[in-house]
Amino acid sequence: MGLIRHIVCAMSGGVDSSVTALLLKRRGYSVTGVFMKNWDSLDESGVCSAEKDCEDAYRVCQTLDIPFHQVSYVKEYWLEVFSNLLKEYEKGRTPNPDILCNKHIKFNHFHKYAVNTLAVRLYKGADLLKDQTFFLSQISQDALRQTLFPLAGLTKEFVKKIAAEAGFHHVLKKKESMGICFIGERNFENFILEYLEPKPGNLVSIEDGAIMGTHKGWFTVTLGQRAKIGGQRDAWFVVDKDIVTGDVFVAPTTNHPSLFRDTIRTDRFHWLTIDPPLELARTQMLECHFRFIHQMPPVPCTVTLNMDGSVWISLSQPVRALTPGQFAVLYKGDECLGSGKIIQLGPSEFTLQKGRERLVAGAQHKEEPTPEPAS
Repeated sequence: MGLIRHIVCAMSGGVDSSVTALLLKRRGYSVTGVFMKNWDSLDESGVCSAEKDCEDAYRVCQTLDIPFHQVSYVKEYWLEVFSNLLKEYEKGRTPNPDILCNKHIKFNHFHKYAVNTLAVRLYKGADLLKDQTFFLSQISQDALRQTLFPLAGLTKEFVKKIAAEAGFHHVLKKKESMGICFIGERNFENFILEYLEPKPGNLVSIEDGAIMGTHKGWFTVTLGQRAKIGGQRDAWFVVDKDIVTGDVFVAPTTNHPSLFRDTIRTDRFHWLTIDPPLELARTQMLECHFRFIHQMPPVPCTVTLNMDGSVWISLSQPVRALTPGQFAVLYKGDECLGSGKIIQLGPSEFTLQKGRERLVAGAQHKEEPTPEPAS
């Protein structure tokens, strides 16, 4: 994953700041121009020179095709710089307002503005197989601003080459870390039952309601995994859970339609940059890509925003084993937009199929001619 280096450039409307913005853009930075208004009195001719300066700065940003913003520190300049200047003159001294302006305005108020409004974006790394943006999709913008990813532009093989050249042969031999963060690879069922009391229940066929076996707790299984059912020639798979009754529903094939859905709802979505993205705020819809498993192929989707900040995600095609509790991670091109925890699933293909069959059966029943009474 990589960070696009983003810089806020203070634009005065003069040549120095204009060329500064030009050079920064040429060097590959993402630049935003900001004009500070620190004084609003008119000159002797009745013209406010700040307006002309602001217009000049705006024209430069247009030419460079970079965003432009304006901020006002008129009040702060008066209270923290100009009032001090007047007091110093009253005392017979000759003050230096430019030093105070830098101290209080440019490198205090403006610095805070630049840091707090600068949205740092998170992009996929050069090695897509090792890209970590999926796992970074819930971190805060504050943390992201202060984080560097020095390996972002390197493949894993190149990283290993550097390690070998540096003599780090002992770390090259180690297996890559897998499993739960800090815990590692374990037999999950045995591990979780060390901490949670067993809650036995039935494994129930999604097709006819037949009891196929039992389990030690609905929390020991996840959607899509193979179910432990003895005496069956073919494998069965977990397709749904009922945490009220404790029933775990299973189906006879790995690609059973009950495992496929194309709609999910998240909790309040965590956007890495602007909350929410301007396109979503403006139109209430956003076209992007979705994944809920690291390295799964991204799926085109449409996102709609709810009043509470949660989102509905409609996928372009049904996806297998969408799972509540997992995170829906969204991408726009190579940029990771953020993520939200999946809290609700739309109907499965199996449920929709059964619904269509009932509609067809009902329509056929209505079309059957009423038998005429015998004469």
